[in-house]
Amino acid sequence: MSTVRNVIEVDSEKVDLKSRSLAAFLAWLIPGAGHYYQGRTIKAGLFFVCIMSTWLLGFALGGFNVVYASWQPGDRRWQYPLQAGVGLAAMPAIVQSLHAKSNTIDNQTKPGFQPFFKGFMAPPNRPVLDNEVDEVSAYYARYGAGYEMGTLYTIIAGLLNILVIYDAYSGPLSVPISGRRPKDDEDEEQASENTEKQAEPASPAEV
Repeated sequence: MSTVRNVIEVDSEKVDLKSRSLAAFLAWLIPGAGHYYQGRTIKAGLFFVCIMSTWLLGFALGGFNVVYASWQPGDRRWQYPLQAGVGLAAMPAIVQSLHAKSNTIDNQTKPGFQPFFKGFMAPPNRPVLDNEVDEVSAYYARYGAGYEMGTLYTIIAGLLNILVIYDAYSGPLSVPISGRRPKDDEDEEQASENTEKQAEPASPAEV
C-alpha cells in the first residue's frame, strides 16, 4: 500500500480518503456517511443498511424502550455508550437524560416531570417509590426475552459501526483484494533473480 497524503492504493485502485477525521466523524454520525463522503458508495450503502437494520430490529424487539441513557442509582445503563456507536440515531437519549437530570433532586425525579417527545428514549424515573411501578421491570414483564435481545442487537450495531469508523479513517486493508502482488514487488523479485543468476559461477562446460 502506498500513501500520498490521503490517497492510498490497494490492488492498483486509488482511494481518496479526503479528510480522515471528518470521514470518521460522519461515519459515527450516520453509518456509511463517511464512506459516502469519500466516494465509496457501495460500502456506504452496505454499512448503512446492515447496521441500521440491526439497530432498528433490536429497538423494535425491546418495544422501543431498550435505548436510554441513565446513571441513576439502581439503573446504571452501561449498555448505552455501546448503543451510541450508531451516532445520531441514539442522540435523543442524551437529550432526554439531560432533561431528566435537570428535574432530579437528591436522585429523585420531581413530581409531575414530563419527558420530551412523549417519553421516546427517556430514562425511567428513579428511584421507584412504593406507589409507583418499576418501569424497567414492566419492560421485562411485557417483552420478556425480546427486551434482552433488543438490547443485545442495538449493542452489536453500535460495535459494528466502530469498525466502520475505523475503516473510514484508515481506508481499506492493504492486502490486495484480487490476490495479485503489487508490481513493485514483482519487479524486485525479478531483479533479485537476475542478480543471483549473474553471481552464479560458470559451469565447466560453459568454460
